[in-house]
Amino acid sequence: MELSNLQPAAGSKHSDNFRRGRGHGSGNGKTAGKGHKGQKARSGAPRPGFEGGQMPLYRRLPKRGFTCRNSKEIVGINVSALNRFEDGATVTVETMIESGLVTNPKDGVKILGNGEISKKLNVKVDACSEGAKAKIEAAGGTVEVI
Repeated sequence: MELSNLQPAAGSKHSDNFRRGRGHGSGNGKTAGKGHKGQKARSGAPRPGFEGGQMPLYRRLPKRGFTCRNSKEIVGINVSALNRFEDGATVTVETMIESGLVTNPKDGVKILGNGEISKKLNVKVDACSEGAKAKIEAAGGTVEVI
């Protein structure tokens, strides 16, 4: 058995469109699976996280830090990774995705200066460090920041 062929036990899954409360002959009549009386048997049961008036957990725990709304998630790619492209190729974000170098560039791609490059490339990306730009131009390529 592997993770790729896991499945629920036979008969353990039920469809979501099961009709509840349609008589005891249906197998789910009378209380319709809600048990007898109590708050959760009524309509308008409490919202998720409600603890019966006790201060709920999400309000008891301290809140720390904040998330900046204006921050950008930029993917960094080292210069050495660009050696997979052919000599004289134009490297854009789209070509990086096609080659599998970048999978999910959320807010942009930045070329970083770690490693060496031996090919002449025309690079068009969202950002580029000074060291990376110098290495690409020393190899005979060009860098264009979009």
